[in-house]
Amino acid sequence: MTQSVEPVDSVLQTPTSVTAERRPAANYTLWQWVVLGLICSLSMITYLDRVCFGVAAPSLASELNLRSVAELKWAFTAFAIAYAVFEIPTGWLGDRWGPRSMLIRIVIWWSICTALTGLIGLKIGSWTLGGLGTLVLLRFLFGAGEAGAFPNISRAIYNWFPSHKWEFAQGLVWMSGRLMGGITPLIWALLVTGTTWSPPVVNWRGAFLLFGVLGVVWCVLFRLFFTDHPRSANGEPVHPVSGQSAGSHAHGAVPWKWLLTNRELLALCAAYSFVNYGWAFNITYLPAYLKERFPDPSSSTLIAIYTGAPLWVGAAGCVMGGYCVSWIDARLGNRRQSRCVVGMLAMLACAGWWGLASQADNLHLFCISVAMAAFCVDLTLGAAWATCQDIGRTHTAVAAAFMNTVGTLGAAFAGWVTGSLVERAIHQLAALSNVSSSSMSEELRHQGTLNGFHFVFLTYAAVYVLAAVCWFVVMRNTSENADPASR
Repeated sequence: MTQSVEPVDSVLQTPTSVTAERRPAANYTLWQWVVLGLICSLSMITYLDRVCFGVAAPSLASELNLRSVAELKWAFTAFAIAYAVFEIPTGWLGDRWGPRSMLIRIVIWWSICTALTGLIGLKIGSWTLGGLGTLVLLRFLFGAGEAGAFPNISRAIYNWFPSHKWEFAQGLVWMSGRLMGGITPLIWALLVTGTTWSPPVVNWRGAFLLFGVLGVVWCVLFRLFFTDHPRSANGEPVHPVSGQSAGSHAHGAVPWKWLLTNRELLALCAAYSFVNYGWAFNITYLPAYLKERFPDPSSSTLIAIYTGAPLWVGAAGCVMGGYCVSWIDARLGNRRQSRCVVGMLAMLACAGWWGLASQADNLHLFCISVAMAAFCVDLTLGAAWATCQDIGRTHTAVAAAFMNTVGTLGAAFAGWVTGSLVERAIHQLAALSNVSSSSMSEELRHQGTLNGFHFVFLTYAAVYVLAAVCWFVVMRNTSENADPASR
């Protein structure tokens, strides 16, 4: 493994961009914080746009005359499928062309899709702008556009930070996204539904347009203040670890066979898939489930807070995960195996919390259990993405994209399976009651929905046990891998 060496400020200067060329040389560490601020804000916008769709799902279902949010399962699934399909190609382009151009393209694309979501079902005279099929197509395009965001963020971290800071940087990136995702339901409540102390500002369509514009503003700032690599005094791009030229492997052939047969990476991908399978509930079905099970309108603000709890509680886990890895590393003396220990313990704890959530009989215990499960998941994020950077090295974005692709397939499968299990439970209860599912009472439909989710929660507990097993396999196969570019 390449040794971690702090970059020397005298060797490095500020990035070169439209505005930076006119700016005097600044401290390299300061520019690391600028880069970190930019990619953390990108993570926040990513989660804002993802989570707002789940929060808006009841409004969309009503606008499209659907019987329940479960009928939006293909909209949830289409996003995840497209995200998975285009993840590796976009990661490869990021390694080849640099994260700057790719991230700008990604954010512009998904911002347009976000704004267009607000037009679904809009009636103009006798015309209706799209139905469920159009929404599914738009969500597919959304996923295709957003694919590669986090692999390219990982490449930016690899380019700008030494290896012993990877977990810290990844932790802050994911913390930022989780925090924004956590407060998105509250932002939505303030903007769209209003609260007991403030009226709504815009309708749900206007909120999607506003979020789309926010992404475009970010692109302008990113274009001005970010470059793919720190620069040496003579303007050459350099890597922060060695201080040597960063462009030597920029166009090297990707060692596909080595990456796709690496047992450590394959086990890590499987673990990440199981992680996403359970976690996807937090940004898809959770808002509708809470309204279904705890419909008391007097607690709407509390419901909004609890809806975002898995993300803002998980945000603390993103940061603490890096410290946990460092604490264990100080005792084991092996950073890569320390990441695996954190992964195994966190996944087992997560399974326990989902088991408790399946038995919870009140709002507070259920939401606390789900939030703590998310906290355990997020303890492992920095470790997982840093392990990808260790494996991929100069092909970091490709390795990270591979992991995220498999993980996204887990989320896609979960979105479809969760909706299908709930629908099946409703149909089974209708059959037992000798009525058709289309004519069953609201009370029966309500009970069938809760029965379906109870079984779903048990499947989440099971997959997190499997995730712990996968982390054990990663530890058994961990090695001090050389740069795959030499393979």
